[in-house]
Amino acid sequence: MNVFWRAMMADAEEAGAPGEEQQQQQQEQQQQQQLSSPAEPEELQPPAPTADTEKRAAEGREAPSQSGAISVEPSVDKFKIGRFFVLRPGTLNQAIKDVEALVDKELDGSVLSVWLMAEVDHWNNEKERLTLITDNSLLVFKYDFVMFRCEQIQRIPLNFVDRISHGTFSFPKRSLLERQGGGVRVFWDRLRELSFTSKWNPFATDLPFITFTSHPVKSISGSFATLCDVQNFREKLKDAAQKAHTMKPVPGKANGVLVLNQPIVIEAYVGVMSFLGNQNKLGYSMARGNLGF
Repeated sequence: MNVFWRAMMADAEEAGAPGEEQQQQQQEQQQQQQLSSPAEPEELQPPAPTADTEKRAAEGREAPSQSGAISVEPSVDKFKIGRFFVLRPGTLNQAIKDVEALVDKELDGSVLSVWLMAEVDHWNNEKERLTLITDNSLLVFKYDFVMFRCEQIQRIPLNFVDRISHGTFSFPKRSLLERQGGGVRVFWDRLRELSFTSKWNPFATDLPFITFTSHPVKSISGSFATLCDVQNFREKLKDAAQKAHTMKPVPGKANGVLVLNQPIVIEAYVGVMSFLGNQNKLGYSMARGNLGF
């Protein structure tokens, strides 16, 4: 009997052993499932944001927008100004050589200075001009910076220049036009008034005066700022005209140049042509998409 019971107990222990092993395996599987669950441990979760970190994050978000606001506008302005053909490498130097070759040494004398200006006519139309001050003349050139050729030249004897006015532009009270900035107007026949037909003819060329203002590329660099400085141009022109009056006085004409600081009046009222032309810079040699000047 004892032997029988011992054998039975041994069989029971052998039968129970696998059960314990299965329980251990189940416990190990449960532990592995808990370790592989998506819930992160508490210490691995990101800490709650503090006031200092929120401030730094806000500054980081604002920084790109501020830098973008600073860089976009100058790049757009630079792109618009860069469309002027006069800014292409070598263009201005070639233009100056071409117009200087047209100077008559006997009639005009030596070249004193070269200027890049914008002429404003009596209908407020703006036009690109190369201007030379010589010993005896003021030479105004209409130059095509695309084809590298001079299309028109206006010669004004300096000993006939009797008045130079400078100031801001103004229009009649009922005029719909406006122009910012200032300029210089040069008169060479104070006794001759502008005729009625010339005043209302936008293509008239028999005017006793000419008006200049700064070229739009003035702000591109220091050299262009000097080349387009309308006030410095006025001083140089006054000195050259005074000298010309002394060297070659005109009989029956008062010698000397009168310089006046006063508004420059443009007697234009509606000027649809000038508005469209000035807005689109039609008076300048510029790149215009697939079409040239």
